[in-house]
Amino acid sequence: MNPELNKSTEMSGIGWELEHSVEAEVSRAFAWAFWTDVTNWDDPPAQFILDGPFAAGSQGRTVFPGQEPVLWTIRQVRAPESYILEMHLDGATLSFEWRFDAISSRKTRLTQRIVLSGDNVAAHATAVEAGFGPTLAEGMKRIAGLLARAQARSVSEAR
Repeated sequence: MNPELNKSTEMSGIGWELEHSVEAEVSRAFAWAFWTDVTNWDDPPAQFILDGPFAAGSQGRTVFPGQEPVLWTIRQVRAPESYILEMHLDGATLSFEWRFDAISSRKTRLTQRIVLSGDNVAAHATAVEAGFGPTLAEGMKRIAGLLARAQARSVSEAR
């Protein structure tokens, strides 16, 4: 972990964080509508289920074959700009903040910020870093491509 990151985050209660941005060749409105529909989340073998609307307070779960579901809550929604999902761990919180910034009418910067915070960060930091650190950049690139292909399909279907 970067020592400069540790110094700045200790004061804010954040024990570990990672952020990555990509540009997607889609409008912000399309990116928001597509990505806040959890049926479009594609990360095999995981399946994502949302109980209720995509709104603050709604509960969801991530299901992996042969494992107990991972529960999460939508903590905050600021349509069409950002949302935060939160998972509660033993003595810590893992949050995923997504931002959608319009670069132009046909291009959006997607940013995902993953934050581990709480009193028991040390017990979870290694596993969280191993689980997300090596895959975040490639995963975000894959999502940008998924969005672009989905928008291209919706445009061709509308014709």
